[in-house]
Amino acid sequence: MGDVARHLGLSRSTVSFVINDRTDIRIAEETKRRVWEAVTELGYRPHAAARSLASSRTNLLGLVTDIASSPFGGGIITGAQRAAWEHGQVLLIVSIDSAASADAAMIEMLLEQRVEGLIYATAGHVAVSLPEAAAEVPVVLVHCEDVDGRYPSIIPDEEHGGYTATRRLIDGGHRRIGLINLDAPLPSAGRRSGYERALREAGIDVDPTLVVSGSADAGAGFELARQLLRFTDPPSALFCGTDRMAMGAFDAVREAGLRVRTDVAVVGYDDQEIVAAYLRPTLTTVALPFEEMGAAAVEALNGDIEGFDGSIVRGWLVERDSA
Repeated sequence: MGDVARHLGLSRSTVSFVINDRTDIRIAEETKRRVWEAVTELGYRPHAAARSLASSRTNLLGLVTDIASSPFGGGIITGAQRAAWEHGQVLLIVSIDSAASADAAMIEMLLEQRVEGLIYATAGHVAVSLPEAAAEVPVVLVHCEDVDGRYPSIIPDEEHGGYTATRRLIDGGHRRIGLINLDAPLPSAGRRSGYERALREAGIDVDPTLVVSGSADAGAGFELARQLLRFTDPPSALFCGTDRMAMGAFDAVREAGLRVRTDVAVVGYDDQEIVAAYLRPTLTTVALPFEEMGAAAVEALNGDIEGFDGSIVRGWLVERDSA
């Protein structure tokens, strides 16, 4: 501001009044125009540290996450960054190796930067425990839940996702529908509940022999689909708990001499684009609302955080060619 003031022959206080848009001080419009032209010409930028000292605000939010290297969870970062920018805030991101690996030092580093709130986000829907230092600022969890129940969570509507996937297969004319579920307790319970609700609504008995579970990868999907397809009366459709499991199921269908969609319809879960969009046929799947959850976390931190008890965000069906 001193440079701008000297350049124009004005007082520093006059430049400050213009730049900070002081409406209680009368400044001539011509003076305002000259100040903003000089700001552009000289490349002036506000000093963030000085502003934070003057206002007691830093407009910084911290995001601690294991999704930085995830092929599909980066939407949380995208959504949070967009919402933070709309509030005039900057997101500081700390990457961790796994949901359980955050330690107090990482939280302390963000607190030293005077972040005004923390978002703790995970690639998988899991239970987490945060260091005690996190409690110094408002905290919102995304795609995870606090084992101690101290912090509000924004999580996907797993039950609705399971219902949506199964309903799609029922609407396609299928009555024997296998569920190849992942073995993670939080997401799997909701997805199975939605699967069973859709069957009951359609007047279809839930056959527990058609429900199997395993690790959320292609290998498990292959073995579990192979198991179901060897039944005397095999399912004509498979709802897979992840897109990677669906990828394995595709191979099991082909190994059995069958064709995906024509003989066995397959619906996945996640909308992991690197998998779903490049399988052949492309994979119909339920999208997890990562971007929406990230944005919702920032909105919660900018709202009445004391009255915020968390929220559940619905995903949606992405129609492709496998069902």
